[in-house]
Amino acid sequence: MRGEESRVSYRRGGAPGGVRDLDWSPSTWLLLITVCGALFLDGLDTSMMGVALPSIGQSLHLPAGSLQWLVGANVLVFGGFLLLGGRTSDLISRRTVFLVAVTVYGVASVISAGLSNDLAIIALRFVKGMAAGFTVPAGLSVLTTTFTEGLARDRALGIYTLCVASGYSLGLVIGGLLTEISWRLTLLLPGPVALVFVAFGWRVIPRSRTARTGLGHFDLGGAFTVTASLLLFVYVVVEAPTRGWASTPTIALLVSSAVPMGAFIAIEMRHAHPLVRLGILRNARLVHANLSGFALFGGFGTFQFIATLYTQDALGWSPPAMAVAFLPA
Repeated sequence: MRGEESRVSYRRGGAPGGVRDLDWSPSTWLLLITVCGALFLDGLDTSMMGVALPSIGQSLHLPAGSLQWLVGANVLVFGGFLLLGGRTSDLISRRTVFLVAVTVYGVASVISAGLSNDLAIIALRFVKGMAAGFTVPAGLSVLTTTFTEGLARDRALGIYTLCVASGYSLGLVIGGLLTEISWRLTLLLPGPVALVFVAFGWRVIPRSRTARTGLGHFDLGGAFTVTASLLLFVYVVVEAPTRGWASTPTIALLVSSAVPMGAFIAIEMRHAHPLVRLGILRNARLVHANLSGFALFGGFGTFQFIATLYTQDALGWSPPAMAVAFLPA
């Protein structure tokens, strides 16, 4: 009886009912696998790409400055569109946003695996990062509206967190093994799996009501300006060792990166529905937490990029050996 109640409340799509207990139906488990699996792929993809960078560089004859964009493009665009993705899933339909974003992610993965032009691959990494920026908040919204607050939601979010962490960890090992065969497999693998999740999601993710909304509710200007500023700033840092930190081009580009950031701040102050309410920056604990997270993850990501190239190119380690060495971290 409890399982039947769970199935009925699940089919109604969440609030105020939703899945209330731990006696979940097969459809409930399939929904959880679909949402968590898509998030698992995001971590897996980023991790696998990091392991494959030296092999990609040797195959396509790319310098380190170009290689970093294969990871950086994905991560920066993801961060820039994460808040917009959350707003879109709330205003349009979390189900629609999730399915469309995962589809775009999967198709881009399949196409990129067959390319040999570095600019085209980087462009598709941009597309995948943007898609992930919509997938993550939409998927989390599906979980929080499907599972009611309490043990059921705690269990679902616990599995969700485990999948995100294990995706990055397993990506090291899987990426190392696939790179031994061909680095193209690291680009291809997420594609078919993502499309399978789309097929599952089409069946099990409940539909939700969509609110009447206009373009003014979406802070597109904020999303594009903050992303442009981050990309320009990273480009300056990458090119500065070659052009010189005090050279005119470097200074000009650095100033240019501040222009879209200034535009972003102006937009957020005036927009009726901003991505970021700047008043939250008065919260010292919030600012300190974000700066700490930036230092931790930014520092580790930079270390892994440099150490990956060094261990494989300079020390001659195989991709699986390098992956196993990084796994404990």
